[in-house]
Amino acid sequence: MAINENANSAVQAAIQQAIREQGEIGIQVAAYHQGKLVIDAWGGIADTATGRAVDGDTLFNVFSVTKAVAATAVHVQAEKGLLDYDAPIAEYWPEWGCHGKEKATVRDALTHRTGTPQMPAGTTPEMICDWDAMVTAIAALEPLLPVGDKPAYQSMSFGWVLGEIVRRTDPLQRPFGQFIQEEICKPFGISDLWVGIPDRVESRIARLVNANAADPKPAEGSLFVKSLPNNVQLIPEVFERPDVRRACIAAVGGIFNARSEARFWAILAQGGTLDGVKLLSRERVDAACVPRIGNEPDPVYFNAVMPLSEGGYWMGSDTVPFVGMVKGARAICCPGAGASIGWADPDTGLAVAFCHNRMIRPKTSEEHPFYGIANTIRSSLGLL
Repeated sequence: MAINENANSAVQAAIQQAIREQGEIGIQVAAYHQGKLVIDAWGGIADTATGRAVDGDTLFNVFSVTKAVAATAVHVQAEKGLLDYDAPIAEYWPEWGCHGKEKATVRDALTHRTGTPQMPAGTTPEMICDWDAMVTAIAALEPLLPVGDKPAYQSMSFGWVLGEIVRRTDPLQRPFGQFIQEEICKPFGISDLWVGIPDRVESRIARLVNANAADPKPAEGSLFVKSLPNNVQLIPEVFERPDVRRACIAAVGGIFNARSEARFWAILAQGGTLDGVKLLSRERVDAACVPRIGNEPDPVYFNAVMPLSEGGYWMGSDTVPFVGMVKGARAICCPGAGASIGWADPDTGLAVAFCHNRMIRPKTSEEHPFYGIANTIRSSLGLL
């Protein structure tokens, strides 16, 4: 390791400040710069019921940060020549090709343009634990919006669509969670990036504290609730269930630690190759760092503009609180419910992961507890 002691100490102090002054409970922060782990810091409490402290091995629910892994898996298959972004999904997954979805492409899936932001009717916590049931039901969906047209964010279904495309194009037909471990994690020594945990790691997971619990539920029937149904909300009551923790829920089910997540982002920050191991070509990573064509108001998220890339990732934006701390014209990221986030900047070689267990909804970028920590990372590494 090449920990930058000055930067690490500065970030450690910023973590304690966020706990002391901003109400944070448990935090991990890790950062790679130019392919080296330079920051690996943590603080606070992992479980308020027992007082268990956060350490470097504590695992956290990261929710939609998981989408970055799903998108990257698609790029892995494209790198191998096993899929074409502009081919119809139905070419690889024939059951998808019904109800007018026949022309929806892999690129449409990456950029949330399949016209099917909704989850299947009657989805339950038990159902989201059953990969085959979910992909069968999602393939049968009728579009709510024109296919291939304006984006409509696939809050949960994104992972099953991309994951099944990957599974169908994999010559070994591996379950998606196994594919992630074998194609992304093991070649790079990433030990704690789980989309479906093994039993042995459960005791290391931080307990969530939902600071949004008193907020009113979104209205039934809204496009938001169709995309993210109230009975499978991203809340502790659902995502701390043992069966949900063990299921491969490829858009929102990730359980990571910051050290492993930052190493994942470091692959992208280094142009697809880390420590001499290649996952993607630099040209493919560059193409994924281009702003999505037509970043328009999204009807799922109450007509907010969501700054996504053509590669299926988010990008930084000063006007979007969840991603306001991400700087760099080509930096790609993914924020998760509750305000976890990770990102990669291929121009500076900076990769960062923030994990925490206090679920919040910051109203401004500056209110985000990681905004100041992100600036501390950049300033302490000489990147401001």
